[in-house]
Amino acid sequence: MIEYDFSGRTAVVTGGAKGIGLGIAQRLAGSGAGVAVWDLDPGPVRGTEAGQGIEAAFSVDVTEPASVEQAVQDTLAQLGVIDILVNNAGVSGPTLPTWEYPLEEWDRVITADLSSVFLCSRAVIPFMLDQGGGRIVNVASVAGKEGNANACAYSAAKAGVIALTKSLGKELAQSGIIVNCVAPAMVQTDLLGEMTPEYIKTVTAKIPMGRFGTVEENAEMVAWLCSDACSFATGAVFDVSGGRATY
Repeated sequence: MIEYDFSGRTAVVTGGAKGIGLGIAQRLAGSGAGVAVWDLDPGPVRGTEAGQGIEAAFSVDVTEPASVEQAVQDTLAQLGVIDILVNNAGVSGPTLPTWEYPLEEWDRVITADLSSVFLCSRAVIPFMLDQGGGRIVNVASVAGKEGNANACAYSAAKAGVIALTKSLGKELAQSGIIVNCVAPAMVQTDLLGEMTPEYIKTVTAKIPMGRFGTVEENAEMVAWLCSDACSFATGAVFDVSGGRATY
């Protein structure tokens, strides 16, 4: 594992109480970052072994502007700055054909997976601009590139995350703020519980390496994107897909 030095930097990880988000929070904290987790239920990292090294855990609804704004203020009050923002929070939604997809589920997935990235970035960027720089990493998905059948909302939301990443990368290119996203294939997390076994089998069969990705592999890519080693890549998509992605 490559060692990075994030000493003196503060990172916010949304949806950081479990899954990929927790893995990212632990990886950054392990390299010296002061990490704040924003999660609807931050309980799993408060006073637990999983939360060792994580300095703060706030109950935040990243789909609600007021909750996000309060989280920014709480994080700044406790940790002083926000140098890194990892927009990871999200849901997968049901696996149904588009014409059978419930309207309320469409709204829920788009809001949780795309609008949350907009809201958190919008709230944090002004402080990064005042500081003269920062890193934003968004967690998209290979589904946002390919459009998975029976996952219209998730695919559309993650495609939106990719496009938003590119827009922000261009807007902030000369500000010292670097913005990128990762596009994982299937990863072994609790989100699999929302998917049918048939869907999981179909998606896994598309991965040339023939296996799920791991939380640790995704966290390692995010750590590099948050580091000074990533200095000339912005508005870009970095696949963690086992060879699945074709562009």
